[in-house]
Amino acid sequence: MKKTILAIALSLSIFAAQAQTKSTTGQPADKAPDEQDGLIKDYFSQIMGVALSTTSNVKLFQFVYDWIGTPYHFGGDSKRGIDCSAFTKELYGKVFNLTIKRNSRDIFSMVAPVRKDELQEGDLVFFKIHSRSISHVGIYLGNNRFAHASSRGVAINSLDDSYYSRYFYKGGRLLDAFKKQLEEESPDDSNTQ
Repeated sequence: MKKTILAIALSLSIFAAQAQTKSTTGQPADKAPDEQDGLIKDYFSQIMGVALSTTSNVKLFQFVYDWIGTPYHFGGDSKRGIDCSAFTKELYGKVFNLTIKRNSRDIFSMVAPVRKDELQEGDLVFFKIHSRSISHVGIYLGNNRFAHASSRGVAINSLDDSYYSRYFYKGGRLLDAFKKQLEEESPDDSNTQ
């Protein structure tokens, strides 16, 4: 309930700021959106425990916030229940306008490996949990924190947590060549794969 009220208040303040900016003509409007972005970033920094920089993708953090608490369901792909790869696929589709594969091992085949200390916001993090092969994927947010659909539902955790640190395999960044291919594909082409 509290989360819903905060989301509504945030949305209303964004709309109010946009309406106010549009109604003022002849005045520089670039300060108000910057201030609004700053407020949004401060808000997400506080509730997600991630320090958002001036380059942070607010759309990414809004998406994660909207899904926090969604229950885990193996094979699920909706707000009624979702698994890690479906959450990652949904996020990449909505935030980055890219269609990626549906399974964590297949997603790993689409990335260039990245060392843990080189991870950037939006990169993927892969885990081998009780398995010799990749069995879990999440999205890196910064400050060693990542969002994922865990057995407890969609959550934000730290790569420094003993559990995730023990099973961390590699980070990954979507390959530029693959990214370009995805951007060039038409929606009809992606359905025939």
